[in-house]
Amino acid sequence: MSDHETPIFAAARQASEVLRGDAPALPRPTETRIITIANQKGGVGKTTSTVNLAAALAMRGLGVLVIDMDPQGNASTALAVDHREGTPSSYELLMWEQAAEDLMQKSPHAERLFCIPATIDLAGSEIELVGLDYRERRLAEVLDKDDLASLGIDYVFIDCPPSLGLLTVNAMVAAHEVLIPIQCEYYALEGVGQLLRNVELIQQHLNPSLDISTIMLTMYDGRTKLAEQVAGEVRNHFGDRVLKTVIPRSVKVSEAPGFGMTILQYDAGSRGALAYLDAARELNGRDPRFGGDEDQTPDADPDRDATVASAGDGESNVEDGR
Repeated sequence: MSDHETPIFAAARQASEVLRGDAPALPRPTETRIITIANQKGGVGKTTSTVNLAAALAMRGLGVLVIDMDPQGNASTALAVDHREGTPSSYELLMWEQAAEDLMQKSPHAERLFCIPATIDLAGSEIELVGLDYRERRLAEVLDKDDLASLGIDYVFIDCPPSLGLLTVNAMVAAHEVLIPIQCEYYALEGVGQLLRNVELIQQHLNPSLDISTIMLTMYDGRTKLAEQVAGEVRNHFGDRVLKTVIPRSVKVSEAPGFGMTILQYDAGSRGALAYLDAARELNGRDPRFGGDEDQTPDADPDRDATVASAGDGESNVEDGR
């Protein structure tokens, strides 16, 4: 934001740039980053964060692939790709029946945004995987960084189901980083301890290079003491792994998937859209090994959400996280 811009004007300008495709390109990572977004607790904004971070990065010139590993297929819906029964999907990827390149569908939301969808076939895959060789490494064996880089993919986001079963284990074995969304509400850290223990076991036995690189605070309501207290507790516990950008409660964010859109297509000027744009930029500017912010990381501004609200949609602070 320039010295002569008000926060409202800066928000409007940024939204306009995104919609026109004029937003400056972000620097490409030195190698393809494969990030699993996981939290076995439902309703924390996991799928919402997956698709909105992916769209934000793609609209800033980076190649992004979302692999939907949740049989519900919510990420596929938000990215407006076909995931009807019988559509080639992440199930075929896990079963080694088709290559990632052949399963990628281009999302209409951005020129460089792709998705391998999830279909109902994935629902029974955990039972099938039990009897297969390399059952924990099925996804890792078909995701090669060099192959992905040759396809122009800078980021792979793997959206997991809300469980710690074999689908999530496969996602973590295939990834280099884990991003954990944590909602700023009661019981925010409920279940996170078990997730951390599972990550540690995977590091020890299956994927030594896996790091919990990023924690994202979601559903932040700046009007409440509770949100502030939860955010403080999470930052005290995880330190620099927590993004400075917080995702506010926003009814627009919840409405967007129902229209087959991310928040950036549904309402680019909303508080939620601006927050995900900032979070994507910050994520891209961080060292994958626990922080290390670069110049492109936005400065922390606790008043920004309240200020931008008047430039956005006047929305009420209600959100049901996915």
